[in-house]
Amino acid sequence: MTEHVDSVVIGAGVIGIAVAGQLARAGREVIVLEACDAIGSGISSRNSEIIHAGIYYPKDSLKARLCVAGRDLLYTFCESHGVEFKRSGKLIVATEQAEVATLQTIFEKAKANGVDDLQWLTVKQAQAMEPHVRTAGALFSPSTGIVDSHGLMLALQGDAEENGAVFAFSSPVTGGQVDGCGIVLEVGGETPMRISCDRLVNAAGLHAQSVARKLEGLAPETIPPTFYARGNYFILGMKSPFRHLVYPVPVPGGLGTHSVLDMGGQTKFGPDVEWVDSLVYDVDPNRAERFYSAIRRYWPDLPDGVLQPGYAGIRPKLAGPEGGKWGTDFVVQGPECHAVAGLINLYGIESPGLTSSLAIAKWVADLLSKT
Repeated sequence: MTEHVDSVVIGAGVIGIAVAGQLARAGREVIVLEACDAIGSGISSRNSEIIHAGIYYPKDSLKARLCVAGRDLLYTFCESHGVEFKRSGKLIVATEQAEVATLQTIFEKAKANGVDDLQWLTVKQAQAMEPHVRTAGALFSPSTGIVDSHGLMLALQGDAEENGAVFAFSSPVTGGQVDGCGIVLEVGGETPMRISCDRLVNAAGLHAQSVARKLEGLAPETIPPTFYARGNYFILGMKSPFRHLVYPVPVPGGLGTHSVLDMGGQTKFGPDVEWVDSLVYDVDPNRAERFYSAIRRYWPDLPDGVLQPGYAGIRPKLAGPEGGKWGTDFVVQGPECHAVAGLINLYGIESPGLTSSLAIAKWVADLLSKT
C-alpha cells in the first residue's frame, strides 16, 4: 500500500525544517523524512553558528540574495520565538598593507549585495575595539551575529509541527521513482513504507546527491558531483581576548581561520579547509600548528599550548579545489532543469545556509506554489 501526501521534505537540518514550516503554514500536508534519529545531525550542528551579513558573495548570486534576506528574517524569527542570539559584530582585518586592497574589494562587493552598514576602521579605531588584534586596516560589520543553532532548529520544528507538519525520524529514503505520473518514495527504517507525493524537496544536505541518484527517472546529468571540504575547529583554553568576531581576509575555499565567540562566551577558531573523501569528523591535534600560524597573523600574542581540538564540520561543495562547471553558488533546482513536476533539489547548501534558511524556505515554497 502506498500512502499519499501533498508534500515531502527529505532532511531535518535547518533548511529542511524551515522549508517544512513554510509549506505547512501555506496549508500543505507535510511529512519530513529524516534518516537520523534527531534534527540537525549533519551540517546544521557542525558550523560556526554565525548569522552572516551577506558580505562576500558575488552580486546577484543566490548566496548573496538569500543571505541578505535570510539575515533579516532570522533576526526577526529569533526575537519573536525566544531563540538566543547576539548581534556581536565582526572585524575583517588586513594583517599587512598588501591586504588592504582586498578589504576594498570586500567593501564594494558587500555594497553591491545591499549590505549598507559596513564601516571602514582606521588602525587606531580597530585597535580601540580589539586591542590584541594586529591590523593594517579593518572593516566592521555590525549586522553580523551569532545564534544558538540547536535552539533555532527546535523553534523551527515547533513552528512547523504547530502548523501540522509531521517528522518521521530514522526514516531513510532508500529508493524512488519520478515520472509523468508523480513521485513515489521507498522509505526504510523499522517500518518500511512507500509514499507518493505531489511535491518533494530534497534538503538532504551532505547526502542530497546520493538521494537524487536513488530516484529512478531523474536524469543523471542534472545531479552535480559531490566534494567534501572539512572544516576543523580548535577551542581556546583561556579567557577570550576578543569582544567581537575577528576574521582575516578570505582564503581559497573558505573565509579564513577566524575567531568566534559562542553564546557561552567561549572562543573557537576555524574552520580551516581540508578536502576529504568521506564523512569523518575527527580533529587531528597535529593541525593545531597550522592554526597557531594562521591566528598569529592577527593575534601575535597567542600563547603556546592553549588550543584544544574542538569539532569538525563538512561542507558540501559542488566543485573541488581545482574548480568545476557547477561553481560555488547554491543550486535550487526545479522542473525547468530536470523536467520533474513538483521536485526541488537543493545542492551545495553550505555557508551561509544557516543564515539563509528562512529565505531559502520562502524561495522553495514560491517555486512549489507554481506547480
